[in-house]
Amino acid sequence: MLKKLMQSRAVRRFLYAMLLVAIVAAASGCSASRSAFSGTEGKLKVTATIGMITDIVRNVGGDRVEAIGLMKSGVDPHLYKATKGDIDKLTDADVVFYNGLHLEGKMASILEKLGRKKPTVAVSRNIPESALRDMGDGSDAHDPHIWFDVRNWMSATEAVRDELIRLDGANAEKYRANADAYLAKLRELHEETKAKIAQIPEKGRVLVTAHDAFGYFGEAYGIRVMGLQGISTASEAGLKDVSQLRDFLVENRIKAVFVESSVPKKTIQAVVSGAKEKGHIVQIGGELFSDAMGEEGTAEGTYIGMVRHNVDTIVGALK
Repeated sequence: MLKKLMQSRAVRRFLYAMLLVAIVAAASGCSASRSAFSGTEGKLKVTATIGMITDIVRNVGGDRVEAIGLMKSGVDPHLYKATKGDIDKLTDADVVFYNGLHLEGKMASILEKLGRKKPTVAVSRNIPESALRDMGDGSDAHDPHIWFDVRNWMSATEAVRDELIRLDGANAEKYRANADAYLAKLRELHEETKAKIAQIPEKGRVLVTAHDAFGYFGEAYGIRVMGLQGISTASEAGLKDVSQLRDFLVENRIKAVFVESSVPKKTIQAVVSGAKEKGHIVQIGGELFSDAMGEEGTAEGTYIGMVRHNVDTIVGALK
């Protein structure tokens, strides 16, 4: 009887010990899953394609992420081809954010393959189709320059916030607080932009740029937009495009056009020269940031600073 009792106690001790091991292992596993991110100190390692998205990640992620942006100032995402170094950054990341809507056209196959192995998120995913502009070429594609309506960029911010929370739920409250603070700034920027553009006399609210990147901006803030090239810079402007835009400037006495930091200036300068030959002087109203932000470390190197620079430049030239 005593022998059986000892055996039963030994069994119970063994089972209890095994249960403790299982609990510790489970706890260790949970801890590892929460901190098993590629960045230093268990931070999420995030790679973004364009600078505007990198800026969202830094604002929402704060000190919980390591954000790496592929495309720097002055880079045209329509024509961008990923380098080997870029492939490494994408492969090493815990999550990849990109714009979508074919903006990163030459990276499409890379992003598709990555999506089979890790979270690869288009920040445009929550924008309703009714809010997207058509390309105007008869295709089913949409204009990818969604950031020029600040309300769209608020949706992009929410997409980043939700994905970071999904991946790193332990820091959900930090992501929510950071996102709320950034969204408040974006709401203020939207109202500020509307008020500034309204200062331009209605007849003079015509924005002429190198390519048709500002369609969302025009619709959101009440200014007519004309681009020398189409929505994508992959298609070059021809002589007919140049002459038609030149004639429009002359006939409507448009006094300023704008160059873009990520698009060659020679074609828009050809339009200005053509108008001058017809007796109408058109000024270069300034340089706008369209597909890329300014240099990192400057005000224009942030999304909010970029939008403010553009608006102030447009208003200063057309007002």
